[in-house]
Amino acid sequence: MNKTCIIIAGPTAVGKTMVALEIARYFSTQIISADSRQCFIELNAGVAKPSLEQLAGVHHYFINSHSIHEQVTAAVFETYALHAAEKIFLTNDIAIIAGGTGLYIKAFCEGLDIIPDTSEKVRQYIINAYNQNGLAWLQREVMQHDPDFFIKGDRENPQRLMRALEVKMTTGRTFTSFLTGNKKQRDFNIIKIGIDHPREQLYQRKNTAGCLISGSMNYRYFSKDTIKYFYLPLSSL
Repeated sequence: MNKTCIIIAGPTAVGKTMVALEIARYFSTQIISADSRQCFIELNAGVAKPSLEQLAGVHHYFINSHSIHEQVTAAVFETYALHAAEKIFLTNDIAIIAGGTGLYIKAFCEGLDIIPDTSEKVRQYIINAYNQNGLAWLQREVMQHDPDFFIKGDRENPQRLMRALEVKMTTGRTFTSFLTGNKKQRDFNIIKIGIDHPREQLYQRKNTAGCLISGSMNYRYFSKDTIKYFYLPLSSL
């Protein structure tokens, strides 16, 4: 059987973790997180990491794998996730990726363009300014200097915002201007599964601190033979 990576994507609080766990158990495989904040061991509040019980039941990569003092970029994730998938494929034909950081998923599936090295002096200046002025200042700076990145990127993640700003301040070009769109070919199959809820349900789920509420969702389910749509009650997750 060809090696296959199943990608579970969708907005915050949609239920990606639960679906990924169910599929991982079905195939007796492991999960690679594609979340730009869950990788930081120091961050626990508001990042919706899998529970200790879930982590013990199914091995996860890129959860508590880095420190906030490390520079973690989409390129770092690409290298890390490809290596993790390679390890999984040694013993299993299926690997699972689950997360909501679109740029990380894109990096894994298609690769990234080469971004020039940035100045350590500029990086330290931005870090100090962020520490003094906070996230709102950083968001305003990125919105002014790289509005396209601000719209498409994770505006709640200071690491990625600082990365975009340091590229602009070092090179004079926006981070997004280095993105050419050339796609790399992977030596394994990729199946993308999108999960969504009506907006009202998403807001309710976010406001209940991760607790599932009554309702339903549509998503694609992968079996060994095919992919098909079906309707799954949330109460069954």
